[in-house]
Amino acid sequence: MYLHDISNSIDSIYEFLGEERNFVKYESNKLLRRAVERELEIIGEAVNRIIKLDPSADISNARRIVNLRNWIIHTYDNVDNVIIWGIIDKDLPLLKMQVSELIESRTR
Repeated sequence: MYLHDISNSIDSIYEFLGEERNFVKYESNKLLRRAVERELEIIGEAVNRIIKLDPSADISNARRIVNLRNWIIHTYDNVDNVIIWGIIDKDLPLLKMQVSELIESRTR
């Protein structure tokens, strides 16, 4: 269930951003930023639950993902859009791939 939550949240982020994925549009749209941040919170919480249930789950940077969730929630007034954008650009594709592999391995 948590793996599907992560996958759905990543898909939602990509849907929110559209094909263009324009940082200037992202940064200037508060509603979009908040939507993306909420999905990252969900991802972080789901990863946290997964590593509690199965510490051997193959999710790179699992602790870092959980820390991101905490950072967004607890320092909401100091979220850095550049950092979030970097995570979207660099980290989400890897996480999506790993989650897909985990889902596939558990359905065999």
